[in-house]
Amino acid sequence: MRTFDYQRASSPAQAVSQATGDGQRFYLAGGTTLLDLVKLDVMQADQLVDINRLDLLKIEPLSDGRLRIGALVSNTELAQHPLVRDRYPVLAEAILQGASTALRNKATTGGNLMQRVRCNYFRDGLSACNKREPGSGCAAIDGLNRSVHAVLGTSDQCIATHPSDMCVAVAAIGAQVTVQGAKGSRDIGFADFHLLPGQTPWREHALESGELITHLTLDAPLPGSRSAYLKLRDRTSYQFALASSAVVLVLEGQRIKEARIALGGVATKPWRAVEAERALVGQQASLDLYQRVAQLAMKEAKAYSHNAFKIPLGQQVITRNLRDLTAKELA
Repeated sequence: MRTFDYQRASSPAQAVSQATGDGQRFYLAGGTTLLDLVKLDVMQADQLVDINRLDLLKIEPLSDGRLRIGALVSNTELAQHPLVRDRYPVLAEAILQGASTALRNKATTGGNLMQRVRCNYFRDGLSACNKREPGSGCAAIDGLNRSVHAVLGTSDQCIATHPSDMCVAVAAIGAQVTVQGAKGSRDIGFADFHLLPGQTPWREHALESGELITHLTLDAPLPGSRSAYLKLRDRTSYQFALASSAVVLVLEGQRIKEARIALGGVATKPWRAVEAERALVGQQASLDLYQRVAQLAMKEAKAYSHNAFKIPLGQQVITRNLRDLTAKELA
């Protein structure tokens, strides 16, 4: 067993101070990912800083229409909050499809943003994995790469998918992540928070050493919007997505005025399909349009030996979500 130091912080500034220094230092909130990986000896902590006493438990509407969420708000509380259910139903749906009730009760908003990949080669502690041991290689590229491996945003260093359902919905909504570090507080656009693997797959987030997530602030909802989250998986409970989509639409009659599409299960980060969104705007709702847009969203996809099916599945999860959201207009 590896030994580590444990400290409990009473303020964000104290937490940052305790997490700044030599060795591997991690923040402990719900622990639903961190403790698993510590037990597997994948994350080898020298120090854990418990942040559960910090005042980061509020969900607050802002005067400009945005919604500010404390990093320690549980997934259960977030999904059930009246403002989330009313203004961001796609987020509530995504969270409720993301895990068991027990996990949602413990998992936090900030922790969800920090989830690590479920790639078996990353988690086994033995196989070549550039995330775990930079420069060792990626066993998944020529290995079993069916379910938790990506076809979008991959590199020759890593092909693991980002696991979060919540983050796919947040990508479609738009948000800012507020973090606090030794140099003070700063905001990171959600689209820039998760990093593509590129040649540095061990860098998963745009956080500097010791920085602590304090809040997630959702963009104001689009007036008159409708939204939905659709998740396709091997089984319907407690399973990571093979492909998922979060879609937000604003219609004027039968024409699409504004669209946002994000994908999960097929990419190395929560994937915003910006080109596909643009192709929808100004067009009349139709199944043919949706199929063409879905193909556009997946046009840069690269299949590996066992996951080529994710390309048509990614197209299907977009087409079906758009179809269901506009069933009245298509009738």
